[in-house]
Amino acid sequence: MRVLLVCPTALLAALLAVAPEVASAQMKLSPKAAAPGGVETRYFTSIDGLMDGNADVILKETRQGKTVTAATLDVCYPVAKNSDRKDRFVVNLQVAGQNLTGTTQSIGEKAPVSVKLLRKQSGDTFEFRGQISIGQVVTEVTSPDNSDLSEREFQDNQTSDDGITPQPKDFTDVSPEAIAVKVKLDAATDFLKSLRGQAVEVTLASLTVGCDALRAGEQTINMSVDPERAGALLAKFKATPGVTAAGWTAGMTEMDRTIRFAAADWRTGDKIDKDKLGNAVLKVLMQTLGGKSGTSSWNPNTGKLKVTMKRPNQDFPALDLTDTIEVAGLVSPDKPGATDKLMLWIGSPATTTADESSGAQLNLSDDASIDEEGDQPDDNGSIEALAKELRGQRWDADKSVWK
Repeated sequence: MRVLLVCPTALLAALLAVAPEVASAQMKLSPKAAAPGGVETRYFTSIDGLMDGNADVILKETRQGKTVTAATLDVCYPVAKNSDRKDRFVVNLQVAGQNLTGTTQSIGEKAPVSVKLLRKQSGDTFEFRGQISIGQVVTEVTSPDNSDLSEREFQDNQTSDDGITPQPKDFTDVSPEAIAVKVKLDAATDFLKSLRGQAVEVTLASLTVGCDALRAGEQTINMSVDPERAGALLAKFKATPGVTAAGWTAGMTEMDRTIRFAAADWRTGDKIDKDKLGNAVLKVLMQTLGGKSGTSSWNPNTGKLKVTMKRPNQDFPALDLTDTIEVAGLVSPDKPGATDKLMLWIGSPATTTADESSGAQLNLSDDASIDEEGDQPDDNGSIEALAKELRGQRWDADKSVWK
């Protein structure tokens, strides 16, 4: 698809910032000829440059042959410079020959909107010129050489995946602590307020209402929760007014760092004995990573394990520097519902070095980072050692089975 080019005013450039939603439909598609005199619907799905290139635009036209009989302009845009918050307007345009005009107000801020466009067709391409005003901000539209989409092409480009799996068969494709809820926009505030005081962590980025959510009228809220409570919490959410979907989604676990093992020795009643398991993990990690002292603790909201260890730094032994190693982990059933297996995920170790000696101390800075290939810090065989200690299985990525 060719895009519409717009020259924003200086006022508009000061107001608006870059929005990720714009990149959704940048491929070029050739228009398909309509049957002579037939009625069809065509779309323009980008006005590149409108609002500093931050607007997500859909211009829908109904045509009788080559004559436009109706048009609707749907524009979603940031409400202010450097803001992730969006506003949107939808205006039905009056068609008078080549002129498309209309007025409305934005849905969120209730700002007055005025559209005046001149549309010209030359062969298979289209030119748009005119003005779009939102409040006191006026955008001069100068947009030659555009192509459109058929109804089918448009619908194919609108498909989106919310990433929610209501009933996963296991936790190999979704993460046991990561849950998501899709809720209607008019119910989202009450839903989020209901989470205050609950043992869940809401992902801050999911509070941003994007253009897709504004158009769908639904927002997806992502959360982290203790895997042992996830199923019950999701059942509660599904019964909450305004919630249209709830389930597990992608999260912190990676299968190549995950172990599956029998649950019998690690449960007290129907609960995971986290103290016992945490101590076992700490013991193994101290052996593989050379820790001389350490602790393990569990986050009450997310159920995440945190192992912290200290060891002498070997870079310059005479300085008696100390390494502090932190390793994240997560334990859960290997699938929703009843199961006799548990999963343990262990993250890569993160190490910081400091002078903890008594008296005057050496100030250190650490500029080291993961290299360009993205290699993770060496865990010195920790996953294999844990699998042996727990008599567990590793994941075979090639065959997608436990081995």
